[in-house]
Amino acid sequence: MQLATAEQMRLCDRLAMEHFGISGAVLMENAGLETVECMARRYGLFGGKVVSIFVGPGNNGGDGLVIARHLYQRGAKPQVLLLVPDEKLQGDASLKLKAVRELPIPLVPVLSEADLREVETELAKSDLVVDALFGTGLTREVCGHFAEAIRRINDFSCPVVAVDVPSGLNSDTGLPLGAAVRAELTCTYGLAKPGIVTEPGRTAAGTVEVIDIGIPPEAIAQAGVAMELLEGQGVAGWLPRRRAGDHKGTYGHLLLVAGSAGKTGAALLAAHGALRSGVGLVSLCVPAPLNPIFEAALPEAMTIPLPASTTAPLAADQPVVVEALLRKQAVVLGPGLGTAPGTAQLVKYLYQQVALPMVVDADALNVLAAEPALLGSCVAPRILTPHPGEMARLLGVSTAAVQQDRWGSAHALAKEHGVWVVLKGSGTVIAAPNGALAINPTGNPGMAAGGMGDVLAGLIGGLLCQGLSPWQAACLGVYAHGLAGDLLAQQFGVPFGFLASELSAALPRAFRQLFDPVRPREEE
Repeated sequence: MQLATAEQMRLCDRLAMEHFGISGAVLMENAGLETVECMARRYGLFGGKVVSIFVGPGNNGGDGLVIARHLYQRGAKPQVLLLVPDEKLQGDASLKLKAVRELPIPLVPVLSEADLREVETELAKSDLVVDALFGTGLTREVCGHFAEAIRRINDFSCPVVAVDVPSGLNSDTGLPLGAAVRAELTCTYGLAKPGIVTEPGRTAAGTVEVIDIGIPPEAIAQAGVAMELLEGQGVAGWLPRRRAGDHKGTYGHLLLVAGSAGKTGAALLAAHGALRSGVGLVSLCVPAPLNPIFEAALPEAMTIPLPASTTAPLAADQPVVVEALLRKQAVVLGPGLGTAPGTAQLVKYLYQQVALPMVVDADALNVLAAEPALLGSCVAPRILTPHPGEMARLLGVSTAAVQQDRWGSAHALAKEHGVWVVLKGSGTVIAAPNGALAINPTGNPGMAAGGMGDVLAGLIGGLLCQGLSPWQAACLGVYAHGLAGDLLAQQFGVPFGFLASELSAALPRAFRQLFDPVRPREEE
């Protein structure tokens, strides 16, 4: 599913009108009519139902007026709450207001909080509420009687339908601009918006239906829309298919440089994630004194003891690591490594010099954050997998700044340094050097627990070994990782309490669902 920013949607609208001869009035009419069709499918026939429509300025308000007219024509009882003076509705929206005034539809001016109190009794009779206050153009904080209207909308016990985006949300980031509507259904126009598929906007939007309002695909292409919401049917095609004559060498050999005293679990979880990816072989470079831990804990993986390393892999063992790279297809660097000076020296060498695709995670990211100029100085593809705190260190900004603009942050890092970025968190963002962006819809709060990112790093590395491109490995890895978490939340009945090791064990079930999406998510 394609996702468009507010600026891109404005460009799409303008191109549709100026280059393809589709008037704004037609686009608005299509939007309102198709929203009513969507409401009818979800809530049934409208006969006699009272629908309160909150109308604000601009085209969003115009859409609401079209909705009112079509609801009336279908036997509903719409009532329009007009929160702006007539003159604030201009152009196409003004024409739609004139059309509504020709019909016996109550049109109530609500220009203050006192006005809202006066109509409270009538509003309480509503069977449905339509939020057509603000659309994608909102950039400032909502205040005054608009904020009070949003509060009252959120107090309704009946369903709320948002027009394009829930009013008060930043459609690009999903962050509320002061007050924001909580909708049960959002009918979004032309293309979905990133702010309604990432938290907190995803929760505020409820069910999202994308409404085709007649914007030609050519206009969308010319607008440079390069962001998408990952979908199972899209990533499933990248899963390697197995043949009867295949052997372990067919699916690649992954090298992990990970783990240190007190953090052996991170390396083991990364190895678990890799092995569950379907990779043929996994080897770990580990400090010699810690080798017995790895050999006992994970018999399916091989180990390469580093003789000069005591508590963590060190630069003194660089020749051993370099030799271990022979006949490998990819590398995972960082889980549980620590940041001791000798370790940091090894990380920088491997990041810059190894001519294999590499997943860079955890402590390796912290090492690179101290010298960000190194990020672009690599000789093969690099997939960076930071959480928001690590991302902040890489960019030299605050964690809050990253969370305020997650996809913008990921895009900036990927483009500046020519790397692939997986910014973890709710609505994980994947960014490519060519500007491509994806947002992941799978996963749940139970994955906010130690070790989950280590499993993901190993999983992506294992997919790289099987011939997937960096973009494919990152997107498929993130989607399957989140889907495994969702399967566990369903199994346990609550979205918490499951472990990273359990998530890695659930990956085959996630892959099975991707291969066969018709199959139920859980065995009966």
